[in-house]
Amino acid sequence: MHVAPGQPLMVCEYCDAVYRRRTLARREVARCMRCGAILDRHQWLSLDKQFALIVAAGIVFIIANVEPIVQVSLGSSNATTTLWGAAIAMWNDQSQVVAVLAALTLFFFPLTQILIFGWLLAFARRGERAPGFRQAMVMLYYVRPWSMIEVFMLGTLVAVVKASSYFKVVPGAGIWSFGVLTLLITVFASHDARQLWHKTAGNNE
Repeated sequence: MHVAPGQPLMVCEYCDAVYRRRTLARREVARCMRCGAILDRHQWLSLDKQFALIVAAGIVFIIANVEPIVQVSLGSSNATTTLWGAAIAMWNDQSQVVAVLAALTLFFFPLTQILIFGWLLAFARRGERAPGFRQAMVMLYYVRPWSMIEVFMLGTLVAVVKASSYFKVVPGAGIWSFGVLTLLITVFASHDARQLWHKTAGNNE
């Protein structure tokens, strides 16, 4: 196909078909004519708003990890735990594999995702590519699927409902923060991080 010099392009990651990029209308989605894969979708949040959300996600993430998840009461006995407290308890209970997976999927991977997004968006707001842009985008691509806060939320809610039959269970600030963080991550999931490639096109990495 003939392409004018400097014309923005997009390539299907599944079949390598090449298309001219155009501005999409609200709720419009571009699909590959060869394999039907989603190539692009309208981005309803500006870069400034995305940056504000990622800062909010960072603040909520800190609260979620330092505040208790639940408080369990049985008679006059009370116990509270944080995410790290639960991970340490599993490690001491000979469940090291589960403890490591919990730490990775609920702390390290989400934290890495937030930090990378924040780094990239801080420069993209000015139309610039952050130092190490290419490496950061590749890392973001591999890290995003391993952030499983949504799964943790569902599991925790099920556990709270079941435990409430035997104990008095009070959700703590940590679990509410994880709920807000899940909503923020859902919002980010609706945006294609690959947009940063062409929104900062022509600038040095």
